[in-house]
Parts: sequence; structure tokens; C-alpha cells
Amino acid sequence: MADEFQRDPAPPTEVEGAEAELSKPNSEGREGEPYGESSDLDGVAHLGTTSGGDGDLVDGSPSSKKKKKKKGKQKEDPKARTPRGVETMFRTSYRTHLDLSALADNKANIMISINGIIMSILLASIYPRIMENRWLLLPTTVLLVGCLISMIYAVLSARPRVTRNPVTLDDVRAGKANILFFGNFISLEEDEYVEGMKELIQDPDRAYGSMSRDIYGLGGVLERKYRLLRASYTVFMFGLIAGVVLFLTVFAMAGGNSALI
Repeated sequence: MADEFQRDPAPPTEVEGAEAELSKPNSEGREGEPYGESSDLDGVAHLGTTSGGDGDLVDGSPSSKKKKKKKGKQKEDPKARTPRGVETMFRTSYRTHLDLSALADNKANIMISINGIIMSILLASIYPRIMENRWLLLPTTVLLVGCLISMIYAVLSARPRVTRNPVTLDDVRAGKANILFFGNFISLEEDEYVEGMKELIQDPDRAYGSMSRDIYGLGGVLERKYRLLRASYTVFMFGLIAGVVLFLTVFAMAGGNSALI
């Protein structure tokens, strides 16, 4: 019995059988496959892997965990860049308002120059001929009055308008005054202004609030400028049209008298 037990060894287990099959050389002679490799090895190589949720196979190694952390950090980057985006927004808004203010001043200067030239020509050339022909008084007056009103609106638009409200450092801290506007902080002492600016720099919420109020103030100034400019251009347009029509009517009634030219 002992000899028979020694001659009949125990059958190999499934794991040992699989290892034996893998250790066998590729005796079938299939081309393009090295010894010991088969499609079964691909399945063995991926044992213990898990799906990462996005269709990628991610194992449980520390490197895969680092990759997950990196992906999470990349998704949080836009939130980290939010303060820079807010600063860019304020910078762009300031630049836009200042450009619009400069454009309004240029338009006002154009209207002042044009109206001044027209009024000078009318007073120097047409006025001496009014004594000869009284009909020239009406178109000349209409054109002069229109140019004068248009110039007044343009001057009001370009005229600096500064409101000086005496404020204290406590008003600035309470948010009742804007320390960024020179019309407010000019009433403060130098030491109070520096202290107020330091406190404003250390508190981002207050700084953003002060800049918002400053931009709102710039918007109010621009609204007044462009409202006056619109009135100036409108009066100039209607005055010029009425004056030219009246001049043509007078010339037609005079029958092409050379004394009127």
C-alpha cells in the first residue's frame, strides 16, 4: 500500500495546472507569438484592476492615487484664479470708463471749435450786409442762436465738475465715503489718508466695494457728459438746417442779387 501511494501522486490543482500551461513553450508553432505568451496572459495582466469611472482602468497603486489628486487639483484651478479675474474685471471697467470720458471731451471740443468758427464767420461777413438787406437778419439770427446754444451745452459737458464733501476717517471706515475719489479724501489729513488706505488694502471686501462705488460715480459723470453732448449735437443740427434753409429762401426772394453774396 505504501508503494502504491508513493507511485500515485495527488492530481495537480487548478492553479498549478494553469502555471504549468503558462510555462509550456509554444509548441504549436504559431507565428508572431513568443514562447509562453497567449491571449490568456492579457487577462492575467489586468487582474486586480478597477475602473476609474471615466472608462480608464486604474489600479490601486499609489501612482494612480496621485493621478486622481492631480485631476482634482486641475478642476479646482478656475476657483483659485477667481481673484485675478475680479481684478481684471475692475481694470477693464476702469479703462472703459476713462476711454469714454476722453471720447466725450473730444466730442465737446469739436463742437466748441465748429460753433466758434461758424459764429465768427457770420459776425464778420453777414452782419455788415444786414443793413443793406433786412431779410438776412432772420437766418443769421437763427444760425447764431443755434450755434450759441450748442456751444453752451458742449462747454457744460467738458467743464470739470467736482463735488467736495468733507468726510472723516470714521465715515470712510463706515462705508459712507469713497477714499479712492479725490473729492472725498482731499478733506482728510495725510496720515488719515494713509491709514485709511492701509485698512482698505488689508480688507479685500472693502476694497472691492470702494472700487465699485468709484466706477458707479464715473458712470454718473459719463451719463451727464453724454446727455449734454446729445443736446449740443441736436441743437446744432436743427439750427444749421434751419439757418441754411432760411438763407436759401432769402437768396431766392432777392432774385440772385449780387449784393447779398
